Amino acid sequence: MSGNCESSCGGCGGSQDTKQEPQDLKKQLHPKSKIGKVIGVVSGKGGVGKSLVTTLMALEMNRRGYKTAILDADITGPSIPKSFGVKGPVRTQDDGVIPPKSKTGIDLISINLFLEKEDDPVLWRAPIVTSTVNQFWQEVIWEDIDYMFIDMPPGTGDVSLTIFQSLRIDGIIIVTSPQELVSMIVSKAVKMAQMMNIPIVGLIENMSYFKCPDNGKDYKIFGESHIDETAKQYGLDIIGKIPIDPQLSENVGKGTIEDYPVDVLKEAADMVVAI
Repeated sequence: MSGNCESSCGGCGGSQDTKQEPQDLKKQLHPKSKIGKVIGVVSGKGGVGKSLVTTLMALEMNRRGYKTAILDADITGPSIPKSFGVKGPVRTQDDGVIPPKSKTGIDLISINLFLEKEDDPVLWRAPIVTSTVNQFWQEVIWEDIDYMFIDMPPGTGDVSLTIFQSLRIDGIIIVTSPQELVSMIVSKAVKMAQMMNIPIVGLIENMSYFKCPDNGKDYKIFGESHIDETAKQYGLDIIGKIPIDPQLSENVGKGTIEDYPVDVLKEAADMVVAI
């Protein structure tokens, strides 16, 4: 285009005075779905207890009388149904998928509920994984849900990025553990959330300590925590510390998590309600 062009670009191929609006990538819910707040539960790496926190948060909100749901977006490492003792097959009807309910009424959807055997591996590439998560969002009928918790895949890779772009997420909870290395990984999750402009509800530390039943003392099995430094660095709240509890592990393994009597994430639930 000529450098001295003074006319409108409407009739030529130039780009002067034109602005392209950002594309909205958010996927629409099923017409029969109604969801209040959506909270993603993330971690910078696997193995720190992200799925456990997702489960306990949904359990706490359900105990408070809210209609609660879990969307298991950790497609290659699904564990939510086992914690609740829920098995497939999933019921479908002409206009959508009906999510199974746990014993206390929590709606669940997970790829494990669609597999012939729950221990079959899911060997899918990222585009198929993200497409499946979008189907869970769009084709499942989520009826009158107050709070949905999304068990995100670990890390800050392509799948997590696409989910953040595709689903309407009101805030995220970041899960960590006491090791110093994990604190560095948490920083990556924090920065990703900031880049995606998604509010961070706070940090939850799993495996924080072990309370000895004999003397009542707390022991730092994995060493001193670094979560305080990480929270201070980014101006975040620490909204929960989950102890190492054999009873909790037993309930998860037996699929009876809803029988676990201890309220370990009360403050975290208060923060979610306050969003």
